[in-house]
Amino acid sequence: MSAKRHQAAPAARGSRGRWRRWRRGRPFTAGVLIALGGAEMLVTLRAPLGVLLHVGPQGLAAYLVPTVLVLCGVLLIANPQQRVFYSLVTLVLGLVSWLTSNLGGFVIGMLLALLGGALAFAWTPDKNRPPVVAAEPEALEPREPEAPEPREPEAPEPREPEAPEPREPENDADTVLLPGMQTPAPTPADRG
Repeated sequence: MSAKRHQAAPAARGSRGRWRRWRRGRPFTAGVLIALGGAEMLVTLRAPLGVLLHVGPQGLAAYLVPTVLVLCGVLLIANPQQRVFYSLVTLVLGLVSWLTSNLGGFVIGMLLALLGGALAFAWTPDKNRPPVVAAEPEALEPREPEAPEPREPEAPEPREPEAPEPREPENDADTVLLPGMQTPAPTPADRG
């Protein structure tokens, strides 16, 4: 066997790296857990079991809460900038599902939603990594590095120092002026 046979193809390595960067740039695990928790609650509502618990109103809220949880999970993955809002909505709806959706999907869906909401709330983006910008096809082609053009240092323009304005001698001993300050103009009461 040759060594070339065991090397991964560059295209496969690049796509795996792009997937990993995309996944790490957002609360991916939290979004998946939230969506799975909501989907599990929806499945338990529609399950043909004779032992289903019917706690709380079985109308619109029983289907609305898990549907919004699935939506929050997908939106958390698609729009990670709003993670705090989605995680708080998820945490509240995860607790509300205890009353509306068969004890939160037999507790499993509720725990998945609460765990995902906590992970989403705690997730922070990597500050050291620059944001990934989609590159144009021309930019992906290798180019020779261009040498920077030498620039001449710009000399600052000489400024003439401004002459300070003449100051009047202070007659008041307890008046302290900061450097560069002028004495205030005397008021009519000061003039006598």
